[in-house]
Amino acid sequence: MNIEALISKAAGEAVKALYGMDATEKMLQLQKTRSEFEGNLTLVVFPFVKAAKKSPEQTAQEIGEYLVSNCSAVEKFNVVKGFLNLSVGDGAWVELLNAIDADDNFGMKKATENSPLVMIEYSSPNTNKPLHLGHVRNNLLGWSLAQIMEANGNKVVKTNIVNDRGIHICKSMLAWLKWGNGETPESSGKKGDHLIGDYYVLFDKHYREEVKTLTDQLVHSGLPAEKAEEQAKQEAPLIKEAHEMLVKWEHNDPEVRALWEKMNNWVYAGFDETYQKMGVKFDKIYYESQTYLKGKAKVEEGLAKGLFERHEDNSVWADLTNEGLDQKLLLRSDGTSVYMTQDIGTAEMRFQDYPIDKMIYVVGNEQNYHFQVLSILLDRLGFKWGKELTHFSYGMVELPNGKMKSREGTVVDADDLMALMVEDAYKTSMELGKFDDMTEEERREIARIVGMGALKYFILKVDARKNMLFNPEESIDFNGNTGPFIQYTYARIRSILRKAEGMNISLTSNHSPLSTKEIELIQKMSEYGAAVEQAGKDYSPSGIANYCYELTKVFNQFYHDYSILNEPDEQKKAVRLMLAKNVAKILKNGMALLGIEVPERM
Repeated sequence: MNIEALISKAAGEAVKALYGMDATEKMLQLQKTRSEFEGNLTLVVFPFVKAAKKSPEQTAQEIGEYLVSNCSAVEKFNVVKGFLNLSVGDGAWVELLNAIDADDNFGMKKATENSPLVMIEYSSPNTNKPLHLGHVRNNLLGWSLAQIMEANGNKVVKTNIVNDRGIHICKSMLAWLKWGNGETPESSGKKGDHLIGDYYVLFDKHYREEVKTLTDQLVHSGLPAEKAEEQAKQEAPLIKEAHEMLVKWEHNDPEVRALWEKMNNWVYAGFDETYQKMGVKFDKIYYESQTYLKGKAKVEEGLAKGLFERHEDNSVWADLTNEGLDQKLLLRSDGTSVYMTQDIGTAEMRFQDYPIDKMIYVVGNEQNYHFQVLSILLDRLGFKWGKELTHFSYGMVELPNGKMKSREGTVVDADDLMALMVEDAYKTSMELGKFDDMTEEERREIARIVGMGALKYFILKVDARKNMLFNPEESIDFNGNTGPFIQYTYARIRSILRKAEGMNISLTSNHSPLSTKEIELIQKMSEYGAAVEQAGKDYSPSGIANYCYELTKVFNQFYHDYSILNEPDEQKKAVRLMLAKNVAKILKNGMALLGIEVPERM
């Protein structure tokens, strides 16, 4: 039973019966009553004043009287100017609590055969380096968004596009050939993605040395410093060799391809290990090396249909001036593809693989323009979801000591960060005495759950569109708006429920009167479905994080004021145990939408 829907429907009937007016759903919106006024829900009556031909106060009085007489949920009311504050009766709250208790998936919808299919792309790593903190935010947002879309009744396909080709890949390959001495993940004891990342950094170190030497020589010969550096960057022997390797790769040179495959496989094994620790996975992985040719073919097809144009130098462009944009390069003069071409090819493969109704790309906000263009191009090429493609744009993650630069080896590695979070959770829990009477195995498992929960919650509670500062120390706190605070509350409730095993907690109509705090807790739980729905509409994991925090706060206020297991009144104890049981259920389900586990004990 949805109390708000019940009262809203009755309010519509009241307006029709009293004033002959057909009120729209928008007019009948109920709000939570402000804390300084008596009541649980408030109806704004100004939209009905004209039809009533009475003052706002008189209109509210008449509607209130109608609801008390005709709606079982409304017990009494009071009027403050044009606001009708409604008090819901205890019987309706208990009925709602029973309904929440009966539904293990309360607030969430199940997909049906006719549900829309939503594809969500996230992660999109390069195979020349390990995943870093920026990737962590991307993966956590993508995974959480997929869970939220499923909870709203959609069918979801989680997908990844791996950037496994291009000049950046050749840089690490060339560095390994020059300075690797046959080093492997096994011989070095390093994860494959870390090993390759080291060689990417090594390439850049030697390349910058070459550029500096060449720049000095060119300046000495009379070239201005700025032009000298620009020329040096293009003529440095290392970058020329890397470009030669890329051309060989494009022409399927067997040696280059064999090296590329071997080194990429090292990276994939490393990625898989990181994804597993992070708790994310994919239904389908695509690779740019498999999609770029399809993209080129699709562009040629568009060219033949007059959708694009070829310039004198043989390059292919899309004219977007009618859409208020500029011209966009799709194929270079030498026929090679650009990122846009590859994205078109990937879209073509996905559309062949799945009957997609909606496509969501989880990519940083520096690519806003790219996806604006991609949407137009896909629509021109006939993809039914092209025009309504969604770019889930998110801000950058920074650290207290500044930005990350992968070429200089100053990134915050995802594996190192996760290990640090788990270790910090272990140390903090030990210091607070939360690991007493546990085996070492239990301590390590709970530290993993708490550490990863702290990391995920700290990142996901922030509006995705905003840049954020990640501070590991602030994230592992058992008080405040943190993952461990919510996890600890869940574990506390589970401890109470274990002690209450065997007790009767079924509720009947002969229950004791509910307290204000108990009603507030039921009302907050009842808002979970609306929070899930809004998070789906807004693509907002932060909406779920903040709901879980608010519910946790309301429960802790209730728990501070009222005893549960030591309550002598059996009816009151039953109500409170059912409240605790269902708060735990909703917290577990809500945190799962964020990809966060909750421990049974802490």
